[in-house]
Amino acid sequence: MKAVTILGATGSIGQSTLNVLAAHPEQFEVFALTAATNVDAMGKLCEQFRPRYAVMADPTAAQALTAQLTGRTTKVLAGSEGLCEVASAGDVDIVMAAIVGAAGLLPTLAAVEAGKKVLLANKEALVMSGQLFMDAVTRHQAQLLPVDSEHNAIFQCLPESAQQLGLVDLAAAGVHKILLTGSGGPFRELPVAALAEQTPAAACAHPNWDMGRKISVDSATMLNKGLEYIEARWLFNCQPQQLEVLLHPQSVIHSMVSYADGSVIAQMGQADMRTPIAHCLSYPQRLESGVAALDFSQVAQLTFAQAEPARYPCLFLAQQACWEGQWATTSLNAANEVAVAAFLAGKIKFTQISQICERVLEQSSAAHVTALEDVLAIDQQARRYAQEVMEQRANV
Repeated sequence: MKAVTILGATGSIGQSTLNVLAAHPEQFEVFALTAATNVDAMGKLCEQFRPRYAVMADPTAAQALTAQLTGRTTKVLAGSEGLCEVASAGDVDIVMAAIVGAAGLLPTLAAVEAGKKVLLANKEALVMSGQLFMDAVTRHQAQLLPVDSEHNAIFQCLPESAQQLGLVDLAAAGVHKILLTGSGGPFRELPVAALAEQTPAAACAHPNWDMGRKISVDSATMLNKGLEYIEARWLFNCQPQQLEVLLHPQSVIHSMVSYADGSVIAQMGQADMRTPIAHCLSYPQRLESGVAALDFSQVAQLTFAQAEPARYPCLFLAQQACWEGQWATTSLNAANEVAVAAFLAGKIKFTQISQICERVLEQSSAAHVTALEDVLAIDQQARRYAQEVMEQRANV
């Protein structure tokens, strides 16, 4: 019986993880669940799964949950300290790191430093801390497995000898290139001139995947694919010529690995996150996920295309930042979080997301990153720059 902590239990990844765990009660028990502010959803999950701990990132929400769970055995904790505590607890075997955004960095690192089996769905942890994060995985002998469908697909397409995240020599393993696929989001066929008028509701209406609002907007800008590009660089120890992004609207092929002999191996499946979650939970074995196998007679076509810079400027900003240094990817992630929040609140236009990100990168200075404190300082500075850029535009 493996004890599991889910960081971000009320989100889409958390819900899918609980669905898989519920199907295998003989193999897994829920040790802790965490959320930000959604007390009602967390209360229902605690009633159903009866974890030993529940953590609310917001202290006021923690007080409300405590009142709601009066008489229950679940202990409620609060804030970043509570998140780190349940991520690193001695009784925990597996940590699902599914908190969206920079907020997931510290608890995910706490799990790594405790030597846990970490299922990484929080791509921002690597985007923000890159080499520092991978060095911590090696130093603390944690087991890191990628949950994002694209990175999980790449992992499955690599030979077993190359499934050493952060350390693999792709060329020595015969790998020519990693092909990272992306659907292109809901605006893939929209005239570029119409992008500025798109609403948050339209941006969140992803054609293939059921995701949270922030990730859905990132998919519409393809900044999400840019973050995955950065994450892939660190997970698979890529060089620029070994990593490429392709549009694949059907989301059937989740990513591919091209080999030196001309072979291309692809991982295919339904657009359902339970598949990569089940793979990571049971690796190196296989576990029933509840997802049906593909019916190839119903797959009408598989198409591919290059992304257009005019349609997806955020993707190209991310690819550029990836090779400029840790300061650039940390700054980009922070600026994007501020800009997407403003867009979802109706304060800026869709096309201003990329403009704000570009301006923040221009204002940010190259900085040498040697410790987590450096990362957090760069993150905060970029958020200030993003706010200033938005205020300047509002006053024009």
